[in-house]
Amino acid sequence: MQPQQKTNLWRDIFTLWKYLGKRRRTQFGLLLALMLIAVFAEVISIGAVIPFITALTSPETLFESTALAPVWGYLNINQPEQLLLPLTLGFIAAALFAATVRIMLLWANARMTVAMGTQLRSDLYTRVLYQSYEYHVSHNSSDLISLATEKVGAAIGSAIMQLLLLISALVLSLGIILTLLWINFIVAITTFVVLGGGYVLAGYLVKKQIQHNSSVISVLQPQAVKCIQEGIGGIRDVIMDSSQPVFSRLYTNIIYRLQLAITKNAFLGGVPKPVLELVGISMIALLAYWLQNQTEGAQALPILGALALGAQRLLPSLQQIYFSWSSMNGNQAVIQDVAQRFRKPMPIARHYPASQTTLPFREHIDLQHLSFAYAKNTALVLSDINLRIPKGSRVGFIGETGSGKSTLLDITMGLLRPTSGQLVIDGQTIDDKSIKQWQANIAHVPQAIFLSDASLAENIAFGVPIEQINHAQVRLAAQQAQIADYIETLPQGYQTHVGERGVRLSGGQRQRIGIARAFYKQAKVIVFDEATSALDNETEASVIATIESLSKELTVLIIAHRLSTLRNCSVVYRLDKGKIIEAEKFSAIKP
Repeated sequence: MQPQQKTNLWRDIFTLWKYLGKRRRTQFGLLLALMLIAVFAEVISIGAVIPFITALTSPETLFESTALAPVWGYLNINQPEQLLLPLTLGFIAAALFAATVRIMLLWANARMTVAMGTQLRSDLYTRVLYQSYEYHVSHNSSDLISLATEKVGAAIGSAIMQLLLLISALVLSLGIILTLLWINFIVAITTFVVLGGGYVLAGYLVKKQIQHNSSVISVLQPQAVKCIQEGIGGIRDVIMDSSQPVFSRLYTNIIYRLQLAITKNAFLGGVPKPVLELVGISMIALLAYWLQNQTEGAQALPILGALALGAQRLLPSLQQIYFSWSSMNGNQAVIQDVAQRFRKPMPIARHYPASQTTLPFREHIDLQHLSFAYAKNTALVLSDINLRIPKGSRVGFIGETGSGKSTLLDITMGLLRPTSGQLVIDGQTIDDKSIKQWQANIAHVPQAIFLSDASLAENIAFGVPIEQINHAQVRLAAQQAQIADYIETLPQGYQTHVGERGVRLSGGQRQRIGIARAFYKQAKVIVFDEATSALDNETEASVIATIESLSKELTVLIIAHRLSTLRNCSVVYRLDKGKIIEAEKFSAIKP
């Protein structure tokens, strides 16, 4: 996987901002208003330093000020010495106000981060779930997992929130600089040029390295997820082959390069601060020397105190501007990945939710001139298939691996769209509007049964909310799948947890749970894709007999390599290289 091409960072951030919606943007406006209040509080706290220090060193100067005389009269102050207590309390109140607003701002930022994180992660996961089966077949799950977890979190923290913090720091820096200009023009300009110029220079020097690290992070995050998935997913083979060192070394190599890139960006984002703190301290010392020579010591002290406090507040603000800038650039490729996902329209299936009613199925399924290829400019997997399946029939499909059997049934189930041709049910062509209603008729039992880390009852009634599970129907389905006797011997019965991916069950037990799941759905069409391959002959015969005992209205489609599975089929189709080459009765099939 190659690093991603250069993108427009601000366009990607605007995409995320636009997607958040009107309500979230209103909340951002309120948050920005709180930031402005925080700026005002900081300016007040800095400005309060001058009268406070003046009251400590030269109270007569303040007391004799004609502009402040009405204030002293209102406070009933008659002597210069009486100024110290109210000005001390005023300075503390200003600092308390500034601290309170900062805490409120932190809390508001945290709440906003939670809201955005929930919205973006949830919407992205929903988008992935509503993608077509063909999309999932062509995309690596580790990329999707990394996108929905790590990358969305990084995009929130390094795009929207950092942009907000950057704006806040810019406004705060402007307020501090204006306050310093009011105190002393030359000193303020010197402070801004030295500290601000230092950060501009640092940004220019590290920008390319930060963007390079961004591409590395974007590429390695899904690779790390993929390595974990493959190691744990194939743990039986890993243990049997003693290949733990291989996976461990691979993961260590990936995670080292990933952490190195993240750490480099963190280092480059933080390194200017200690350097410019040293510059700032040296500058304050030189300013103190210069002010001492320009004015009397007592008059210079309040100005110096205000400038020192202003510089102390300005440096973190400038650091925040630089850090936000470096964070956005350091996650530029990650932001691009997330923004591109939201730039695409919601999958069309999202606009046609599952219907409470099923598509009427009374006569037959027609596949008309159906061809399919998984990608453009690739060979056809199926070629000009014409097939009619009457309702209530038992139809088998055989053929060599790669002959197109599973693909044919995937199209019949509406999981894949034909490249050309049509899927027609009782004369109605299946399209985006009717696909959900058609799929509501179908239960699918694959060879590899997916089981969630939940109870047996939840796995049989897969996808049904716990409170809506029909437990009588669960038990009936388990009986039909020849698994009820085993379940009912367990201490917790149907509430027994199966472990991750059904690890606590044998292969045959997992397949019978999958078959029970199909029976629970009470579908009109059941598709078995090598679904009985893990069953012994006796259990398979019992399951097949159960299928035969069900309603004659039930349509059963079976893919099998074991011919005994097809003995009750009314017709068996043989496929070769994507074409149906013959149809025959089971009795006529040659092994």
